[in-house]
Amino acid sequence: MALDSIQGSLKERGVRLTRQRQILLELIDQTGQHLDAERLCQLAKEKDPKLNRVTVYRTLKMLKEGGLVDELDLMHYGGDQHYYETHLKQAHAHVICLRCGKVEEFFGEPLHRLRKQIETHTGFQVLLARTEVGGYCAHCQTLRARELDEMRKQPVEPARPAAVRSPARTRRARSGRA
Repeated sequence: MALDSIQGSLKERGVRLTRQRQILLELIDQTGQHLDAERLCQLAKEKDPKLNRVTVYRTLKMLKEGGLVDELDLMHYGGDQHYYETHLKQAHAHVICLRCGKVEEFFGEPLHRLRKQIETHTGFQVLLARTEVGGYCAHCQTLRARELDEMRKQPVEPARPAAVRSPARTRRARSGRA
């Protein structure tokens, strides 16, 4: 959803677009990243030092409840953090690298076909679909391959057999007599 569209929607709801809300909307919409609340707060404070954490969380809640911003967990890569993006009209999937956390968005006909298939198969009218795919980006695949090669090259030490004690020796050790 374009920033102008979000601003118009806020006005329709009688929500005043304050300078602080404007800053947050611009950050979410224009950074090209999926930002969590803490990072949003940091970036917003660079633009307006008076902006505080409470305002950030309150504004995110308002935007989320109004359907203007999507809250994502991105496969919990960052733990329990949630990430935010403006609500896009075009369906897309988030592809997350499970090693470095890189997020890419995938747009395409396969997602549209899947949605139609789900509607046909289940009888549901799909209003909201979130698709997350986890794997390894090209860079991390290369790093993993190198690590696996290194592990294969390292000599494997044979496992040492555990020392076997005779039952009599074990009883003496337990009783304090050696």
